[in-house]
Amino acid sequence: MLLAFLSALFFFVQAVIAASRTSPPSGALVVRAGTTTSGEFSSVQSAVNSLPNDGSARSIFIYPGTYTEKVYITRLGSLTIYGYTADTSTYTQNQATITYSDGADTAGSNDASGTLRIHTDNFKMYNVNVKNTRTGVQALALSQYGNRVGFYGCSFYGYQDTLYANKETQVYLKGFIEGKTDFIYGNDGQAYFGGNTIAVRGAGYITASGRNSNDSASYVFNANTVIQASDAESGTSGGYYLGRPWSPYAKVIFKNTVLNVAPNQALWSLWNGDSASVSHTLFADYNTTGPGANGLTRAGFATVLNATQADTYSISSAVGSDYASWVDTSYLV
Repeated sequence: MLLAFLSALFFFVQAVIAASRTSPPSGALVVRAGTTTSGEFSSVQSAVNSLPNDGSARSIFIYPGTYTEKVYITRLGSLTIYGYTADTSTYTQNQATITYSDGADTAGSNDASGTLRIHTDNFKMYNVNVKNTRTGVQALALSQYGNRVGFYGCSFYGYQDTLYANKETQVYLKGFIEGKTDFIYGNDGQAYFGGNTIAVRGAGYITASGRNSNDSASYVFNANTVIQASDAESGTSGGYYLGRPWSPYAKVIFKNTVLNVAPNQALWSLWNGDSASVSHTLFADYNTTGPGANGLTRAGFATVLNATQADTYSISSAVGSDYASWVDTSYLV
């Protein structure tokens, strides 16, 4: 019995150790707040700027701290950013935060307002918090334009237009996304969201798909949990929607969603009351559960999928059947 106990304890300790990331991976550049150590960087952008634009694979490790800056990544070659965490499998232990306060009104565009802007392909980020603290206008935490981009155990905080999933293939796995109005949105993004916590701050809209035509773009959500944000406005419960159509070709699918806070019973909304806004829209859900799912009536233009139909919407349908060649599949649920 003692031997079995010690063996189980050994494997438990090994699992805990393996789940943490508290030191830089081999070869990674180091970002540390306030550092004066030669070879380290005090900001994320300065570390990014130091990388050669030669197509090579590089990595950056961020020590605990709050980094008040905008980060703009355009380099050629794959890049992975790691944040300090005691548990890589979740966002709850993240200790590296990139934050800024800017809106489209002062930055000049939605994209330019982003705290983190990804304009490169083959990018990964693990266990980093990204925030835009501006409210009242379009103010992005993340502006995403790259292809084959993955965010794992990351958190995104904003109010309006938090996460701009605008272009190409991208995944968001086991993270956290917070906002009020159209806070997951974009035009041509092919995006998959799996195992995330989605926090609503007010009576708004989680998604606003601006899909421009009957093409391959879609937002597919699987096994996410919707909660009320800790600083939510009154009227959040019963007042928010899963989405509204930024264009008439909007395509958003929610599967296996747990609603811990009640939405508007219609679940989906028109754009400013215009019936033409859903003329080519697919708004669909399957196996929506939780205390907030009681009494849903769903809008007449919405679709409730059966199991067979739901199976056709997956990570493969969202980002392509070759997803395993670039997605960290250990984060799939």
